[in-house]
Amino acid sequence: MLIMSDGYSSSKKTDDICQDVCAQHATRAALAMSRLRCILRGYDVKTYIVVFLILPLALFGLYLHVQKVTYFLRPLWDSPPRPFREIPHFYHENVSMETLCNLHGWKIRESPRRVFDAVLFSNEIDILRIRWNELYPYVTEFVLLESNSTFSGLPKPLIFATNRHKFKFIEPRLTYGVVGGRFKKGENPFVEEAYQRVALDQLLRRAGIEDDDLLIMSDVDEIPSAHTINLLRWCDDIPPVLHLQLRNFLYSFEYHIDNKSWRASVHIYRSGKTRYAHFRQADILLSDAGWHCSFCFRYIREFIFKMKAYSHNDRVRFSHFLNPKRIQDVICKGADLFDMLPEEYTFKEIIGKMGPIPRSYSAVYLPQYLLNNAEKYKYLLPGNCKRGSG
Repeated sequence: MLIMSDGYSSSKKTDDICQDVCAQHATRAALAMSRLRCILRGYDVKTYIVVFLILPLALFGLYLHVQKVTYFLRPLWDSPPRPFREIPHFYHENVSMETLCNLHGWKIRESPRRVFDAVLFSNEIDILRIRWNELYPYVTEFVLLESNSTFSGLPKPLIFATNRHKFKFIEPRLTYGVVGGRFKKGENPFVEEAYQRVALDQLLRRAGIEDDDLLIMSDVDEIPSAHTINLLRWCDDIPPVLHLQLRNFLYSFEYHIDNKSWRASVHIYRSGKTRYAHFRQADILLSDAGWHCSFCFRYIREFIFKMKAYSHNDRVRFSHFLNPKRIQDVICKGADLFDMLPEEYTFKEIIGKMGPIPRSYSAVYLPQYLLNNAEKYKYLLPGNCKRGSG
């Protein structure tokens, strides 16, 4: 109870904690600081720790790992695509082609179809050489389109043109084209990618593709096995569009991720209908049909180039991701270059794939040219994770 000077009484409590401070006459700045101290004087040490230490650290941690949090919660906001209808794949080198066609429920043709292998090229010289040697016996025409721009709009030298002398064995069957980039800053990289794929459609027509020819649509590092293409060119009644299930590798054939690579496809060409694309175009998947070796480069500088150049370059969230020493450490650990969680649709699959990719010591069923030239390409084989700087 407070007794007023005029005799009246008041039951309003005073702020005894700040009474002697806040009542003082002072400058406006000093008074503001005094009031702040008055306010904070009512909180304990734990509150200070939460507000000034734990909360800022939590926000900073969320900023660093927001992509991981988003990917981990993917099962809550995204649904898996409809499943493929997977076709069993039969093969043995000593089984006749007629028997192999029959095992798949198809018939043997009187003569094989012509085969066109079409790719957009960036900088994968070694993988391209392995691919073309694998497919050489069965491909009628190799079609390659190169641009002076990356998908992300960066200027790019014409790397294949510079190294064309290394592919003399393919020259009589090569249709090579160059398309100029549009260099539009800030544009979605997938727009430039789509633009280049349209140009590849035009190059295919220039190469002489016709109805009923077989067309392979895949990136350079998505390599169909030779026997798969031989099977499809000899068999009748195959699906008009067929996706290929590829063994999925990262950095080399030492790090086998899974068998879920499916974007590569084979088409029976139809004028006016067949369009070159790199997305799902059918529901049928041929099992165990080749290899996908992503980021399988000889030199660290090639890793850096692709990280900045390809359609998912937004994954380079911090400049230290491009540090050569870090990249080398990541390769030898089998970890992720972009420090991301697995892109899966269930918590079970995400948790099961977290952490480094287990090493595989198997070099069985790999491209023939790779094993015949193992010394030259040993960086792609188990036990050889070290890369040169380039």
